[in-house]
Amino acid sequence: MTGTDVRKETEDSGPGGYAAARLRLLTEGARSGPPRRTALAELTDGWLAGLFGAAVERLPRGDDGRGEGGPGGVSLVAVGGYGRGELSPRSDLDLVLLHDGSDPGAVAALADRLWYPVWDLGVALDHSVRTPAEARRTAGEDLKVHLGLLDARHLTGDAGLTAGLRTAALADWRNQAPRRLPELRELCADRAARQGELQYLLEPDLKEARGGLRDATALRAVAASWLADAPREGLADARRRLLDVRDALHLATGRATDRLALQEQDQVAAELGLLDADALLRQVYEAARVIAYASDVTWREVGRVLRSRAVRPRLRAMLGGGRSVTERSPLAEGVVEQDGEVVLARAARPERDPVLPLRAAAAAAQAGLPLSLHAVRRMAATVRPLPAPWPAEAREQLVTLLGSGRPTVDVWEALEAEGLITGLLPDWERVRCRPQRNAVHLWTVDRHLIETAVRACEFTRRVSRPDLLLVAALLHDIGKGWPGDHSLAGEIIAKDVAARIGFDRADVAVLSALVRHHLLLIETATRRDLDDPATVRSVAEAVGTLSTLELLHALTEADALATGPAAWSSWRASLVADLVRRVRAVLAGDVPDEPEPAAPTAEQERLTIEAHRTGGPVLALRAQTEPVPDEERSGDPEPLGVELLIAVPDQPGVLPAVAGVLAVHRLTVRTAELRALRLPDDVDDEGTVLLLNWRVAAEYGSLPQATRLRADLVRALDGSLDIAGRLAERDAAYPRRRGWTAPPPRVTVAPAASHHATVIEVRAQDAPGLLHRIGTALEKAGVRVRSMHVSTLGSNAVDAFYVTTGAGAPLPVEDAGSLAGVLEETLRA
Repeated sequence: MTGTDVRKETEDSGPGGYAAARLRLLTEGARSGPPRRTALAELTDGWLAGLFGAAVERLPRGDDGRGEGGPGGVSLVAVGGYGRGELSPRSDLDLVLLHDGSDPGAVAALADRLWYPVWDLGVALDHSVRTPAEARRTAGEDLKVHLGLLDARHLTGDAGLTAGLRTAALADWRNQAPRRLPELRELCADRAARQGELQYLLEPDLKEARGGLRDATALRAVAASWLADAPREGLADARRRLLDVRDALHLATGRATDRLALQEQDQVAAELGLLDADALLRQVYEAARVIAYASDVTWREVGRVLRSRAVRPRLRAMLGGGRSVTERSPLAEGVVEQDGEVVLARAARPERDPVLPLRAAAAAAQAGLPLSLHAVRRMAATVRPLPAPWPAEAREQLVTLLGSGRPTVDVWEALEAEGLITGLLPDWERVRCRPQRNAVHLWTVDRHLIETAVRACEFTRRVSRPDLLLVAALLHDIGKGWPGDHSLAGEIIAKDVAARIGFDRADVAVLSALVRHHLLLIETATRRDLDDPATVRSVAEAVGTLSTLELLHALTEADALATGPAAWSSWRASLVADLVRRVRAVLAGDVPDEPEPAAPTAEQERLTIEAHRTGGPVLALRAQTEPVPDEERSGDPEPLGVELLIAVPDQPGVLPAVAGVLAVHRLTVRTAELRALRLPDDVDDEGTVLLLNWRVAAEYGSLPQATRLRADLVRALDGSLDIAGRLAERDAAYPRRRGWTAPPPRVTVAPAASHHATVIEVRAQDAPGLLHRIGTALEKAGVRVRSMHVSTLGSNAVDAFYVTTGAGAPLPVEDAGSLAGVLEETLRA
């Protein structure tokens, strides 16, 4: 039966004919989806047109003869979803009876003859009777009314009256956009706060939740304003999928509901021809993710346009009508901030720089800024795959991204929206948008993994290897995309991923063990007798080392906190802490003393002798490559960074001077070691030279020349270079970005770590000048740095300083504790 046939039958047989035709249409499975919604709208159009015509005929003829027996200047208008021609089986009919105000009594009678047959048939109706002026006035006062009028569609009656209202409503919307769009954005945000995010809910509201049909309608309204437009790719298909699910839900329940309850999901999946309820939810989540991401991008663009419009008149006045230049602030190599977003630098070449997506993402997350849609799409279209294993910079940028706290979520979703995440981590595809049918879990598997990394950021000061903690957080449930025990499957995947990322064999073993045993502590603590020595021994055997235990403890808490409020409590925390204490006692042995340094190389000896001969600093810069086992070599080694060797005659202030010069030259320190070398036996002198071995990288741009570094180091040592002032000037030149608030620094004294020195351990957020501040504080405290071991793991600095008194002895216990406290306060300031 065609749409014309249905309308003819409806007109001939009245409401009963409409009901029968509607029933046949809804039971024709071949016409599901958009064709059925369109056909249902056409069927309803014909029925309402018939009701309107019959009602007009029954009205008394006006004295002026207008309307051929009824009031002139009247039309019936569909608005909202019905106006868009989209009717689900139980959708309301949103109607406006529009009139010119010449005969209110006749219009009231016409309205009664229209509304009562609809009610009698049991069809839900949302109706109003207004003149065009009243409709515009009401729209100006009620945002929802105005949104409905944007989709106004003429059904029957005076077409000119409808066209006039539609034109006026669109003009009003565009003229009032600077006021109405922020109001619409607030309305969307309030709704999201009440209803949650559609892409993660087990029983989502398809219409009201964030990423649902209401948000899709809001994006249409933004486009109608001509101020901004949503990214179109995939948006129409996502909206169609949600409408198809709502149609099936209406048919399955027989009710006008938008909430996809658990008990209805299997039936809805069957109605749509899907395998099961999980396949249904995954489709819903994928559609919601597209709409939510498009909303984020669109509202960001709206904000940018409105800010630009507000600032432009003032800029024109200041610049005499000249064209303003948008400021671009560098963030990393090939990455800049522009107008509140992270974009690619003009010189960036994604096709030649496979690390660029991770570098841009890490910079964005650290700055708390969104990634530009254009930048993400450009990288997705042109970037080359990373080699396997990844270069060291890629691994470090991934760790930095994961260690950036809450901003990581939005940046990760931006990469995922354009397929960059599955390009970097192919195993991610199996957990993407995967539901978890457990009331304890708040998130899908993929979002839970990112949430765990966000939570793990809070514990990076508790562990000596924050990079392993963050990557383990990302991978701990990666096995849920496979059948069987997800811990066992995850262990295998984690080994492969960790090796591909570029971790060495020892780290790969730790990461796979963390994934394999990520439930061990919580399950043992809550289900086993901790007073039984066999219980504690079995955990100790599984964990193996104190460092792995430390990581597993932090991962356990992060995983539970990311699951939901029901998964963690003070009681559970105390049980796990008690188990960890007992296992630590089993694993504890003699803590090794400070490792003996390797014998100096020929180059190090040469630099040492040269520094002694000249009485000043000497240095050498050279490329450093990633060590690769012989059996794994398949070409040239990957560059690891630049090695900077500095030899300086032993004197006060060397550490803060060197660290300060590197900070002034925007060199990021990845690793650093300091040790005192005695002169070779064939040198007739008993003096010592400090040897500093650093691995550095330029924040952006090229490395400075070695001669310039040496000249500034000489000035820093003699006090003529004001390092603190230079760093303060640079900080003041750049606006403070909101970013993510990192955990506070933690400074501790490692007990019994060395017989020859006191070991001060510093764990803090890496930042320009951090080592300079630490070295200055140690210098002011009057202690001597005998050696140091510095490493930067992502955005986390993990440093150990072996310090002594001026006489070369370990610090007294009280002095060591006081020094740690002072240093921690200094870094907090």
